[in-house]
Amino acid sequence: MAENQKAQAKTEQAKGKVKETVGRTVGNERMEAEGRMEQARGDAREAKEKTKDAFRH
Repeated sequence: MAENQKAQAKTEQAKGKVKETVGRTVGNERMEAEGRMEQARGDAREAKEKTKDAFRH
């Protein structure tokens, strides 16, 4: 399960980065902001999983 969560975090970060870049390229501030928000969610999920891993070992 933890590996699935880590993969999901990486996917969310990548999608956010793409969305942010596309938004910046086409001048869509809302899309750019959504991309940053997705990246932040991915970062938070990844941090949570790293914390859980630290307590398991």
